[in-house]
Amino acid sequence: MDVNEKDEKSKQLMDIDENGSVMPVFSANPIRAKSLIRSNLEKQSNSLHSRMPNIKVFSGTSHPDLAQRIVDRLGIDLGKVVTKKFSNLETCVEIGESVRGEDVYIVQSGSGEINDNLMELLIMINACKIASASRVTAVIPCFPYARQDKKDKTSGDDEELTKRPYKNYDWKFRSRAPISAKLVANMLSVAGADHIITMDLHASQIQGFFDIPVDNLYAEPAVLKWIRENIPDWKNSCIVSPDAGGAKRVTSIADRLNVEFALIHKERKKANEVASMVLVGDVKDRVAILVDDMADTCGTVVHAADKLIEAGATKVYAILTHGIFSGPAVERINKARFEAVVVTNTIPQDAHMKECSKIQCIDVSMMFAEAVRRTHNGESVSYLFSNVPY
Repeated sequence: MDVNEKDEKSKQLMDIDENGSVMPVFSANPIRAKSLIRSNLEKQSNSLHSRMPNIKVFSGTSHPDLAQRIVDRLGIDLGKVVTKKFSNLETCVEIGESVRGEDVYIVQSGSGEINDNLMELLIMINACKIASASRVTAVIPCFPYARQDKKDKTSGDDEELTKRPYKNYDWKFRSRAPISAKLVANMLSVAGADHIITMDLHASQIQGFFDIPVDNLYAEPAVLKWIRENIPDWKNSCIVSPDAGGAKRVTSIADRLNVEFALIHKERKKANEVASMVLVGDVKDRVAILVDDMADTCGTVVHAADKLIEAGATKVYAILTHGIFSGPAVERINKARFEAVVVTNTIPQDAHMKECSKIQCIDVSMMFAEAVRRTHNGESVSYLFSNVPY
């Protein structure tokens, strides 16, 4: 390139104003360079995050330990959220990071102060939805108000029935009993939830209360694994349901273990009388394993354990998905003749385990983490219905 060509090239990159001063102009083909900040951010992104982009997991205040276990399993960080109460006890939630276009999962269990936790969940769902999240999934390990799923005069524990002032007139109130589980389903949908992930619904028909997809996971695979690993003579056991409503659950577990099953039928003459129990099945000289979806005050399972010991059972275990343990529950378990009371961590159990050495906990966080991963990637969740992810 000669001198004339160089002068011509330089003239193209210069402009002269009216006063004759030289002004620089942009080239027709500007060079595009990444900023230093952006390049540093790209270097920090790990391979796992690149396989699971656009996902955010937030935790409510009901069970932060379970939420942390889920994100640890997924290899991502828990989303930033600030929850506080105003002086008049109104709940305020602030999402601390952008969720625009993200696949959001909110972990909140129906335990503790259930009404406050439910309201907090609804506010979090709505906050993410109006912040332009592409999809909001509520991960509710223990579904609140699940026992109020029909108009039934005998809903709840026997102990609660005896405390009611209208105990002799329960039949008159059946037509005005609320179906609160349906109301909760409507509230979640209106708040903006696009998908629900839960575990062991008290009645599987609750899924029909929703017009959005519901994945009802089962604790059964984790329960089977625990039985095989922790009960030496499980092959000489009998799976027992403490009421007729759980017959389908125990028959499924008994078939998988290839053992016998039994159930306890509660007979009630009057609403204010404690139910008499009739054992249907043989547990003599066998290990009895009581299986139920939840235990609140533990009146039923404790009476069932006494009945099984009277019937000749050598040992009695209780395996419960949701250990609510309210009121005198822990005291009753301490006095009862259980070898162990096994629950999952759908509800926080640390305080209960400190008060009672018989209570043991099965970690189901890996099942929820795998459900979140499969849902995010558009994979089938049905594998989890009969298998425990490792």
